[in-house]
Amino acid sequence: MAVIVQYIVVRNGEQKMTFTSKKEADAYDKLLDISDQMYTFLQSSKLEMNAGQLEELSFYLAKNREAAVGLLRGGKAKNDPAGVPAGKRASAGRKTAKAKKAVASDPVPAVSGA
Repeated sequence: MAVIVQYIVVRNGEQKMTFTSKKEADAYDKLLDISDQMYTFLQSSKLEMNAGQLEELSFYLAKNREAAVGLLRGGKAKNDPAGVPAGKRASAGRKTAKAKKAVASDPVPAVSGA
């Protein structure tokens, strides 16, 4: 007979996720706590979103809190979760001729490891 230890994260009587380690369960529970607090914060704003959108945005911000905090402190976004560098999204069509020439002359494109 095998004994399996499982850690179950439960919110409002609903089972959210099951983990095999306490560390992972605690981390997910903390993520849900942050998401709940973010939901309350966003709900008190004048943003016009339905409950589903607020919940999705709250969870996204909680999950990506390190990047969000860095941006709020005035830092720059390195990459968004989709893997597109921040500068590529905002300034895709605004490169100067000099910048285009510099990019075209690069023999090997830079690759970042994630």
